[in-house]
Amino acid sequence: MKAKFEEFEGKYIATLAGELDTAAAVEVEETLKPLQESAGKDVIIECAELEYIASSGLRILLSILKAAKANGSKVVLRHVNDDIKNVFKLTGFINIFEFED
Repeated sequence: MKAKFEEFEGKYIATLAGELDTAAAVEVEETLKPLQESAGKDVIIECAELEYIASSGLRILLSILKAAKANGSKVVLRHVNDDIKNVFKLTGFINIFEFED
């Protein structure tokens, strides 16, 4: 699992690649922790190379979303494949996240 983020044009762009399973969650959460303090900057999470997401990964994304909303920011999940989008549908998270192709 690879996770990174950068600031670009006043936004945070995070990139997730691989399998965001329980084993990878601790490291990913630590890497993306600064996104929870987005301080008014929108967050884009690039998921084109994300192959799998476990409940622990969903929890990380949800905590980023909650923190962003509290700071007046938004979170957009970009290029989510159909399998991952199904996980969001099954959990009901499809209704709380914003998606872009």
